[in-house]
Amino acid sequence: MQHGIFSLSRRKALVTTLLGTAIVCANYASAAQELRVLTHSAFSVPKPLLAQFEKEAGVKLGISKAGDAGEMLNKLILTRKAPIADVVFGIDNTLAAKAIAADVLDVYSGPTSQRAAAQSLPAPLVPVDYGYVTINYDVQWFAKRKVALPLSLEDLTQPTMARLLVVQNPATSSTGYAFLLATIGAMGEEKAFDWWARMRKGGVKVAKGWTEAYYTDFSRAEGGARPLVVSYASSPAAELFYSKEKLTQPPTGSLSLPGAVFKQIEGVALVKGGQARPAAEKFIEFMRSAEVQKQLQTEMWMYPVEPGVALADAMKLAPEPAKADTPSDQDIADKGPAWVARWTQVVLK
Repeated sequence: MQHGIFSLSRRKALVTTLLGTAIVCANYASAAQELRVLTHSAFSVPKPLLAQFEKEAGVKLGISKAGDAGEMLNKLILTRKAPIADVVFGIDNTLAAKAIAADVLDVYSGPTSQRAAAQSLPAPLVPVDYGYVTINYDVQWFAKRKVALPLSLEDLTQPTMARLLVVQNPATSSTGYAFLLATIGAMGEEKAFDWWARMRKGGVKVAKGWTEAYYTDFSRAEGGARPLVVSYASSPAAELFYSKEKLTQPPTGSLSLPGAVFKQIEGVALVKGGQARPAAEKFIEFMRSAEVQKQLQTEMWMYPVEPGVALADAMKLAPEPAKADTPSDQDIADKGPAWVARWTQVVLK
């Protein structure tokens, strides 16, 4: 550093310039319109990209993370007379019918809504990403004990296997709800709930949400004792990506058992009655931009829906399951709450 090389007059000029710049920036910040974005707690886009959007759209982003996707939608519904957001991200195919029936979303007909996507959602939702809820396992736990991995949902009902699994409560977790829907989609309602009854008898553990199941109960966590956990097909890739050890293979794997895989598709939409409409529409386009579609893969660990966007190297270790099971959208809308209530009765009471 070159200390003492500025003359007094040059220092004064520099201070004046900096003060002027600061005042201009402050005035711009105070004048910039706020774009209120409601998301679930897992939303993550790199800060430089968000800052670039703010600059180009001429707005200040106000991002509110409202917990689980179901909780987020409930808040949107409860505040529909005085909307708390202008645009919402994270409503998925399990919640789309509920959001549409509640009339909290507004139509968007811009370029992205007309463009092809790898996955689809009912309008006015615009698809952004997708992933797969499935059972993950602790590779080392099974290898050390020379225990064979389950090959079917029926295998899991055996007491020696059921007590190795931790699932999430579908009443409090979108991951748990998706897994419940997968079992119903594959087996039908009656056979699915018979399976759940046998899982309860066998000793399956129920956690409130994904975080508790994965970071407390799963055997990869310190003190965790269950080597099977309901998570995502991309979780093993994330484990390797964030590992502090020099690993060449993920320490976990995805089973992708028939009847235990649910394809989750997330979308973005305008909020009915929201403000800052031009900026909200730009945000929808932003979420489908090539750079965001690239970054969300290692930020939210979801697959991109925009055609032509390559998989990140890390995601190449997260192959997509060959098959996923789900009830019809209408059945989810009509019967979802009753299914959750029945699950609670069968598994918890």
